Amino acid sequence: MTSPDSLFFQVLLLLGGAVIAATVFKKLGLGTVLGYLAAGIVIGPIMHSIMEAEEVLSFAEFGVVFLLFVIGLELNPSRLWQMRGDVFALGPVQVVLTGLVLTALAYFANVAGWRGSLIIGFGLALSSTAFALQILNDDGDMNSRYGQRSFSVLLFQDLAIVPLLALITILSPGTNEAAATPLLDFTTAVGAVGAMVLAGRYLLTPMFQVIARTGAREVMIAAALLVVLGSAAAMQAVGLSMAMGAFLSGVMLAESSYRHELEADIEPFRGLLLALFFMAVGLSLEVDVILDNILFILPAVPVFMAVKALIVYGLCRLWGSPHDDAVRIAFLLPQGGEFGFVLFTTATAAGLFSSATASLLIAGVTLSMALTPFGAALSKRFMSGETREELEEDFDGAGADVLMIGFSRFGQIAAQILLAGGSAVTVIDDSADRIRQAASFGFRIYFGDGTRRDVLIASGIEKAKIVAVTTQKRETTDRIVDLIRSEFPDVRLFVRSYDRLHSLSLRDRDVEYELRETLESGLLFGRRTLEGLGMTESDAYEIGEDIRKRDEERLQIQAVQGLGAGREMLFNSPVRPEPLIKPKRATVVDEMGSEQAAETT
Repeated sequence: MTSPDSLFFQVLLLLGGAVIAATVFKKLGLGTVLGYLAAGIVIGPIMHSIMEAEEVLSFAEFGVVFLLFVIGLELNPSRLWQMRGDVFALGPVQVVLTGLVLTALAYFANVAGWRGSLIIGFGLALSSTAFALQILNDDGDMNSRYGQRSFSVLLFQDLAIVPLLALITILSPGTNEAAATPLLDFTTAVGAVGAMVLAGRYLLTPMFQVIARTGAREVMIAAALLVVLGSAAAMQAVGLSMAMGAFLSGVMLAESSYRHELEADIEPFRGLLLALFFMAVGLSLEVDVILDNILFILPAVPVFMAVKALIVYGLCRLWGSPHDDAVRIAFLLPQGGEFGFVLFTTATAAGLFSSATASLLIAGVTLSMALTPFGAALSKRFMSGETREELEEDFDGAGADVLMIGFSRFGQIAAQILLAGGSAVTVIDDSADRIRQAASFGFRIYFGDGTRRDVLIASGIEKAKIVAVTTQKRETTDRIVDLIRSEFPDVRLFVRSYDRLHSLSLRDRDVEYELRETLESGLLFGRRTLEGLGMTESDAYEIGEDIRKRDEERLQIQAVQGLGAGREMLFNSPVRPEPLIKPKRATVVDEMGSEQAAETT
């Protein structure tokens, strides 16, 4: 079972290589993608421990399928609309212009024929989303003007992979012979896409509503996998790529209340399979070809990076970016990207160029990615020091001001005030019935379990200015608060408290603000009752504020001396009336008498 040729041993080898290489390369600041590639190269071409690279690669391609599904989930229409000028104008021009220039370079350098050169040019025109976003996050520049423009270009590049994969099918040898009925094939493809859109619009959300009511998380995960793989298989059956099917299903669910839960469920599979894909690319690398062509690779990589950087700089200046921002973007996006691996391996399988050429290209892309962090640091030498414009932190489409967890009656009232004040609010709740009811009133809330770290990340906790925990059960609230305090210690927490004991407990957890769910309603009820007895509104208000002040002072004393402290600050009736009927068992009438006292304010 553990012999060097066994599947079990090979899986252990891949997992071990992924863990070690990703950790080392992350520490070196080179990113996990290069680590996975390096691990694959060591395990395959160098150690010759795994020889079935093509079999591993065919399975690992599901990582790309899951990646495109997640990209589809991110395509919120409002987000796209705000960035439409960059996404749908600057992005396409960058891809087309860079692709054509690099196509000409590849063709005149005799790297491949015109069909292969076209795929090479457009493959190198795409940048590494993983590398670019990692650098932006590390520098804290995601919210800057240049960071948002860079993200817009990357977003279109991610979208461009779908037509580029279709282009490979069109250009591949034998397409003309196979396509004896092109009109029929086109009609079938369009019909399949239309059916996918209709299914996503009218079937997927009701299906997830039914599944969510079961309360079984494993069923939700199975349903998410079924949607991704089922849509991929449907597109493949009509001659389109699996990636296109997954992408379409993601787009159809981008507006669904279950989007964040789906993203969190798919993320582990996407990450692991994508890591396996990069390792499989490393496994299939032909080192001998690279060594034989080292004199070509070393000058070719800087040339294509310089050409790409110059085009990006010029286009950004044309689109109104100041010099410094254009320089930052140019040095951030000159490298080849992950999707280049996808295009080159797919083009090889389609016969557009040889595996030796693919190895040459993959080596060039890998080297360009390794040079990216150094290029980003080098960009400072070319900047003039002019002041750059910053965006507001609460830009639309990249997270809300407030992440609200729980949409009970308390949360609904609080959300009304936030929305009326112009604040963006992302709401998650784990009740399928509550989501359906809220949707009927026009609220946008997402299905998700707030006690899960991955769901919190997917719903934007890292971008939120305040996290409001308004769940009903004390135990659930405590689990969420403890998780956030452990995993996101800098988050500002506003929490709904169950009772007095819970308020003291939350203060010990260092929440910024807590409020007992009955305090304000009890104070208002008492004031209105006094007014009903003939007291003026101003006098009743002053009494209510005095009670509020006393209550806060008591809480501060009790936090130090215990729950029994501060009794002298209570207003007690001088006469305790006897009950009309003697109770069968003793009841607690003084809320401060013990730690099990009933909450009255």
